[in-house]
Amino acid sequence: MRFHMNGGSDDNEIVAATGSEGAAHIRKFVFSSNERSVNERLEIKIPEILQGAYSFYTWPSAPILAHFLWERRQSLVCKRILELGAGTALPGIVAAKCGAQVVLSDSCILPKSLAHIRKSCVANQLQPGVDIDVVGLSWGLLNSVFRLPPLDLIIAADCFYDPTVFEDIIVTIAFLLERNRGAKFIFTYQERSADWSIEALLKKWKLHAASINMDEIGKESGIDLLEFMGGHTIHMLEITLVDQLVQT
Repeated sequence: MRFHMNGGSDDNEIVAATGSEGAAHIRKFVFSSNERSVNERLEIKIPEILQGAYSFYTWPSAPILAHFLWERRQSLVCKRILELGAGTALPGIVAAKCGAQVVLSDSCILPKSLAHIRKSCVANQLQPGVDIDVVGLSWGLLNSVFRLPPLDLIIAADCFYDPTVFEDIIVTIAFLLERNRGAKFIFTYQERSADWSIEALLKKWKLHAASINMDEIGKESGIDLLEFMGGHTIHMLEITLVDQLVQT
């Protein structure tokens, strides 16, 4: 199996705003349950700066991962979760709202991105350092990984956008999974080029990847994933250690 990295919903309400960093808006994402016996609804507000760098915008992969987590919210309670390359941090914030202990991370050398993550947390009544943690963590620089708490799950949305950092990401994941035996890495990614693949890197670092079926994601909230994809092709994978797979 080859894992290639080939190259707006009615539930997303956009509210215009103005900030010192440029034109901005608040994008609202709604998560709900259509089950008759359950009446649950979660609204997440994400500040976005369309003129800013890529980390200030919620890319199509993030809502899909967020809905995946929402539909498994009972299993997230008290789970220790790290989001890599969090950007606007929609999936991680959803996990925190569902009762998980969440660490949101982005590059150590991007203080404005880390500040924007904190802004997203505050917009959803999550106080950084109290209700949720925000840390600098650069892919491939493993010294920052030692400061992380034990983890049950690692998540990411659309981290594989630049092939020059693919191995840095995979190395970081391999190290985290080795330190947290039993943990998994679940991520969504957007196809961008038929020539991009992480298959060789997975083999090199003794990792196993399996595709996650996305057909049912969003149905509990009455969401059609195609509304988020915007014509792009998006996939979801789960990565574990090869030796862990053999043991189970």
